Amino acid sequence: MTASRSGFVTFVGRPNVGKSTLTNALVGEKVAITSDKPQTTRRAIRGIVNRPGGQLIIVDTPGIHKPRTLLGQRLNDLVEQVLGDVDVIGFCVPATEKVGPGDRRIAESLDGYPRAKKVAIVTKVDAAPREEITERLLQVDSLREDWAAVIPLSAVTHDQLDVLADELLTLMPAGPPLYEAGVVTDESVTDRIAEIIREAALEGVRDELPHSIAVTVEDISSREDREDLTDVYANIVVERDSQKAIIIGRKGTRLRDVGARARAGIEPLLGTKVFLSLRVRVAKEWQRDAKQLGRLGF
Repeated sequence: MTASRSGFVTFVGRPNVGKSTLTNALVGEKVAITSDKPQTTRRAIRGIVNRPGGQLIIVDTPGIHKPRTLLGQRLNDLVEQVLGDVDVIGFCVPATEKVGPGDRRIAESLDGYPRAKKVAIVTKVDAAPREEITERLLQVDSLREDWAAVIPLSAVTHDQLDVLADELLTLMPAGPPLYEAGVVTDESVTDRIAEIIREAALEGVRDELPHSIAVTVEDISSREDREDLTDVYANIVVERDSQKAIIIGRKGTRLRDVGARARAGIEPLLGTKVFLSLRVRVAKEWQRDAKQLGRLGF
């Protein structure tokens, strides 16, 4: 009988290289929101992967970027803090894009975390031809001398996902599982609902708006007369009146779409039908205001 292993892993890389998609694929259900907008993840979300040989706890961090606001700075600080605490760092580069200065900078910055073992992961191999994947593997391999492994995979088709999970587990310290079997995240239901609504609100918005959206959940309660119905009241918070108009859309059509998309994600989580009430609030320049950031949970 081999000893059980358990420990913490985080995936780093430029924004939008597929870290959240990879987290969800390994966990086997959605714990981190995904979007084609960079810097979608704002908290260190823990996803828990139970394997025959032990347990992986994935800390899904925001993408590392040059901060332009106080929120951006806090997100970078969060990444720093997480990287100092994990057992393994998985450095992600998409097969579909050439290795650039941003990738090199992040790969070099891993020197600052000598305790963690490093694994290079080439993501999105389902979207790239074989020659491109080979080229990317060689480029990534040459970024550092100390990779414990270099693994190409696709989180979408699950190609090589088990290879990564097994490799990560062998690099973890021996020890019992840290969470009970069956637990997939230590995020609260309220936080998960807020994230599902934010993901729905991010769909199809342009440019600067994604970073200006935050969500607060005011109340979650079961209907007294109907056990199969849960009422959820939430606010979508933006920074300007013009953004409020974009979220609501013409005659409220966009907000209705956001509500329908969010409800489809919340119902399986709660296991009941959901009545979702969404209000759009303006909190001027909240990304730059320490007090407002605190109120919104950052």
